[in-house]
Amino acid sequence: MPPSDPSAHSVVEDRQLSPGARASGGLQRFGQTHDLQTLVILSLLMMFSSISTDIYLPALPAMGLELHAGTGAMAFTLSGYLVGFSLGQFFWGPLSDRIGRRRPIAIGMVLYIVGAIGCAVSRDVGTMIAWRAVQAIGACASVTLARAIVRDLYVGHRAAQMMSTLMIVSALAPMIGPSVGGLVIAVADWQAIFWMLALVGLLTLAALCTLPETHPPERRLREPLSRAFATYGWLLRQKRLLGYAGVCGLLYGGIFAYVAGTPFAYITYHHVLPQHYGLVFALGSVGIMAMNLVNVRLVPTFGGDRLLRAGAFGACAMGVAAAIAARTGWGGLIGLVVPLCLFVACIGLIAANSITGALNLFPAMSGSVSAIVGASQFGVGVIGSALVGLFADGTPWPLGALMAVFGTAAMLCAVLLVPRAHASAEAALTA
Repeated sequence: MPPSDPSAHSVVEDRQLSPGARASGGLQRFGQTHDLQTLVILSLLMMFSSISTDIYLPALPAMGLELHAGTGAMAFTLSGYLVGFSLGQFFWGPLSDRIGRRRPIAIGMVLYIVGAIGCAVSRDVGTMIAWRAVQAIGACASVTLARAIVRDLYVGHRAAQMMSTLMIVSALAPMIGPSVGGLVIAVADWQAIFWMLALVGLLTLAALCTLPETHPPERRLREPLSRAFATYGWLLRQKRLLGYAGVCGLLYGGIFAYVAGTPFAYITYHHVLPQHYGLVFALGSVGIMAMNLVNVRLVPTFGGDRLLRAGAFGACAMGVAAAIAARTGWGGLIGLVVPLCLFVACIGLIAANSITGALNLFPAMSGSVSAIVGASQFGVGVIGSALVGLFADGTPWPLGALMAVFGTAAMLCAVLLVPRAHASAEAALTA
């Protein structure tokens, strides 16, 4: 048992807090009149990861020429960002549980701005990779703690609905990011992209000033920070938490394999024109938005755990279908695109419900729990993208096979580590 005994703050007890206790935790300070403002600010915080990875992709060839770096070296600017983003979350989570949410986000935003400026003035790829890591460590504070803020402000199915809404907004970033980056480099040098990201960081930092602290002193952990970090060991032994983090992480492993593998599968193998690739790729984001809308409607009735399992079974089925299409060529391009996009869409039933379910387990440690879930997403995502390259054989088969493996593993994780009994309890509590 960790020093603060976080099991004492169970989801059941948290939902039964008195009105005064809830108000002290921020739940009553944010009524419906504040929801839109809160949604806008949290959306900005949540979009940082996608914006920072997608917007500069069209500029990679020009960056490589100016920095005298090959394709492989430039790819490390993305890998370095993902590694920094994954590991940085383990620092911000417990820090926010101890000192509140606003200060760590503000510090992270400053790091993000400094990293973006560093990228803009880089003159070699090694320096670029280092500044990208700094940028990622700063950005992950915003994403990690935005999820914790949702748990500070909302409970039950309302938390899952809010998280789904944020996922819908976040899905816009990969749809518009590459196009915005392409427009920027059409009228300016690639450095302008990073100067623009620095400006976005400054504007978000200013918007943060309008969001009150949602984790007041009376609800913060009081142990030394070193003991708060040690609590990760205890959390990682909690079966249900591992279930939520595992399902979400494994799905993201498949999604990052999709991101890394579809340019070759669509453009090189199936001869999709490069200018049309973005349109086909965007179908996955449209699916994510649609399934999150479904989740917002259904979660009050069915509960998050049940919908999470449904999404995991869907991802398993679509992964297997993609593997069959990739192996046999059945259906040609459409036969591959449909199951791949439906696999990606399943994250709309999984991400919000897995994050909310994990955060509801230990409300007093929302920052640390959010860090574990976020690290699982990007950590397994790095593995998924790397495996596509490792097993490349000139066909879409490695991509399809990996989607089947990740989907099946996510389904087994949901069945074995997220007990059905919890779904019933959740439905009763949120009724």
